[in-house]
Amino acid sequence: MTVSRRAALGGVLATAMAGPVHAQQWRPPRAMNWIVPFPPGGSNDTFARPVAAHVSRHFGQPVVVENRSGAGGTLGGMVVARARPDGCTLLVANSAQSFATVVYPESGFDLLRDFAPVGNIAKVPVGLVVNPAKLDVKDLAGFLAAARKAPDSINIGSSGLGTMPHLAIELLQRRTGIRLTHVPYRGGGPALQDLLAGQLDATFQPLSTVASYVQSGKLRALAVATTKRESVMPDVPTFAEAGVKDFQVSTWYGLFAPRATPAVPLDALHAAVQSALAEPDIRRIWQEQGASIDLESRQAFGAFVKAEVERWSAIARTTGLPME
Repeated sequence: MTVSRRAALGGVLATAMAGPVHAQQWRPPRAMNWIVPFPPGGSNDTFARPVAAHVSRHFGQPVVVENRSGAGGTLGGMVVARARPDGCTLLVANSAQSFATVVYPESGFDLLRDFAPVGNIAKVPVGLVVNPAKLDVKDLAGFLAAARKAPDSINIGSSGLGTMPHLAIELLQRRTGIRLTHVPYRGGGPALQDLLAGQLDATFQPLSTVASYVQSGKLRALAVATTKRESVMPDVPTFAEAGVKDFQVSTWYGLFAPRATPAVPLDALHAAVQSALAEPDIRRIWQEQGASIDLESRQAFGAFVKAEVERWSAIARTTGLPME
């Protein structure tokens, strides 16, 4: 290798290493504030608080997790969007924010325009479950056959208009051509209770929420909306295995900073989150919640979020939304 080529290669390597080196040296200049844009006690809190505690120890700075709910998470989101872009104020967003611009067009909230992705925290797979005493179908093929035989006869619940389960219902109808009767609730819990009581035929639910009911036979899981089978329900096929292609739905949680935040604090925050997710106690909590951990790059997470925004926003526009 010539001297000039060695010098050129050395320059490329130095440039590639500069980001991680500077990121390792960065520390938050003050206490950090993580905004959860939903009420206390929800799944955003479940995943945010253990990670925040680790990040606090990592940097030696307090991390305050603050709940600011309203307008589908857009009110708390705008607090972060307008915050000082110094890495100290972050948004704990979830998949619902990927189509919030369509659902709440007057809010001014835009996940791609206003925020810089920091990193994924958790992904929780969902599945289609039925009450076998109410709708006696053995598998997804039987469910689709029943829906085609009697359009609009199957009552399927969701956690509310403009939520991810609602859009999952719309996506299923789009992919298969069936017609279902959507019954929105004020949360996934009430929908699940009515499913167990026989007031509903079916619903989309996080796998961890319904696993015990499936094991006891009170509910039947027809398919999981993931690319591969899940360990919590290894005998339940994916939608692709059951004949419905391109059907992936998960509730994901991630950290975002104001758009103008420089790369150095973003990289340092990403590294701190990755370190937290590698901790055995956090992995245990995530496993109990049926959540998966993706130790992916900040850029990969950003590409994932962009794809989610584009996909779900397009579906949301066909569902009778916006809300305002």
